[in-house]
Amino acid sequence: MKFLVLLVLVGVVSAVLEISITKVASPRTKLMKAGLWPTYLKYKEALRHQNKAAVLASVQQPVNDYEDFEYVGNITIGTPGQPFVVILDTGSSNLWVPDKSCRTCQGKSTFDATASSTYVKNGQAWSIQYGTGAAKGTLGQDTVRFGATGTTQLIVPTTVFGQATSIDTDLQQDVADGILGLAFQSLAVDNVVPPLVNAINQGLLDNPYFTVFLQEKGALDNVPGGVFTYGGLDTTNCGALIAWQPLSSATYFQFRVTQVGVGSYSSSAGWDVISDTGTSFIGGPHAITDALAKQVGATYDSSYGTYFIDCNANPPPLTLVIGGKTYSITEKQMIIDASDGQCYWAIFPVSFGGFGPSWILGGII
Repeated sequence: MKFLVLLVLVGVVSAVLEISITKVASPRTKLMKAGLWPTYLKYKEALRHQNKAAVLASVQQPVNDYEDFEYVGNITIGTPGQPFVVILDTGSSNLWVPDKSCRTCQGKSTFDATASSTYVKNGQAWSIQYGTGAAKGTLGQDTVRFGATGTTQLIVPTTVFGQATSIDTDLQQDVADGILGLAFQSLAVDNVVPPLVNAINQGLLDNPYFTVFLQEKGALDNVPGGVFTYGGLDTTNCGALIAWQPLSSATYFQFRVTQVGVGSYSSSAGWDVISDTGTSFIGGPHAITDALAKQVGATYDSSYGTYFIDCNANPPPLTLVIGGKTYSITEKQMIIDASDGQCYWAIFPVSFGGFGPSWILGGII
């Protein structure tokens, strides 16, 4: 609990106001003196179990894979629910979908506020610039449901979201209608409460975390490719060993990596990194990515902004040290079909301009 002390100076007059306080025994003290505390604890435990039955302890949302570059999920907004396909993005914090008035959203599902009985107009303007793509529009409030109609959904009432009235060419060409940001409120444009944070604040989930499992499906479009589990661990796809790593910043999902290497090359400079499901590859400082690429025989192509490698190469694994544990990423995850007999090596150079994290761990890992 935070306390705010407000000091007011009016002219040259000062005043002191004394307020008497009376000590009152707390409810806990009263119950303990009456010998009722154990009974009360049992009552609270019964209520806790009753409330758990009334909410979703955890809910899973399947995602579809587009050539291992993008993973999208279904949501609905409004009452009755209007369906949308969105990128589930841990690298941003805002939810937006195309609005019915959007003239640059041809071919995408659009939101009709007049068709929802639970819609509340906000009207505040917003604008978002991503690494690739930009959108703008106005804010609205409605019920957001994670998951497709007919499945078990996470229902989040009174969620503020963006109604895009304009999107740029990059987003027009994307398979998704919009983006659902899963990072923290401190990163959100206009300080909007992200939908998942809203669900946690409303006590709709058993735990304040989620699990991401993404599958490698190769050169296939719109095929089942994993699952996001909100409010719990994915015990089906996750191993028994769980390594907890403190965040260095509650903006992105940002933490420390102490070493990166491949073959005979390694660097132990130590960096802040972010885990980003909205990015496909692994991004890092150009000097280091060049050194890593040299070890595997990959060559950089500036027109694509990434490295190409022989599709039949068998390079050593890329290793990352996080929290004292070494994680290996094999060539199976690192060599991606780029069509025409070419393959990407799933690393690209990135610069944050000296501020914030130095690496992006995209969905490829």
